[in-house]
Amino acid sequence: MALRMPGMNRVVVVGSSGSGKTTVAREIAARLDVPFLELDAVRHADGWDSTPDPEFQRIIGRFATQDQWVIDGNYTSHGARDLVWPRADTIVWSDTSRPVVMRSVIARTLRRVVTREKLWNGVTEPFTNLYSPDPYENIIVWAWTRFDHVRDSYEAATTDGSWDHASVFRLRTRREVRDFLSEL
Repeated sequence: MALRMPGMNRVVVVGSSGSGKTTVAREIAARLDVPFLELDAVRHADGWDSTPDPEFQRIIGRFATQDQWVIDGNYTSHGARDLVWPRADTIVWSDTSRPVVMRSVIARTLRRVVTREKLWNGVTEPFTNLYSPDPYENIIVWAWTRFDHVRDSYEAATTDGSWDHASVFRLRTRREVRDFLSEL
């Protein structure tokens, strides 16, 4: 039986692309033995087509009505924030440094492109992730250009009341992540 921190039933894990949020979220869900939803798997359909916002929100909303869950991902501009944050009793912010994020996202992207690893719904990392200067075509550029914005928006959430209803864990190093997970 998994040990559970008090009040830890509905957990959202957020952070920059490459910050380790999916790995952390999967581990939390496994240790708590609760359902897990990765927002990327809902958003990215076959051929990298985006699930339309109304359908995306319907899927997330239905999942978030459960009593226990872990949800991983951001998608604040597509309605996920409004559906997930108010229901969460725990928010885990994977806030590793830009160098850690970039090492992770570059290594992960190279591995996925070379091995043609299947991601969500059968999609694979596009080769444009290795050379396109467009952040919408290159996750490495996306992670670099969005890093400050993501950090600033979550920094604001810690002070603007958005997260006041939940326990918040800001994990800044891999060691803090390990220590947090070991407490579950």
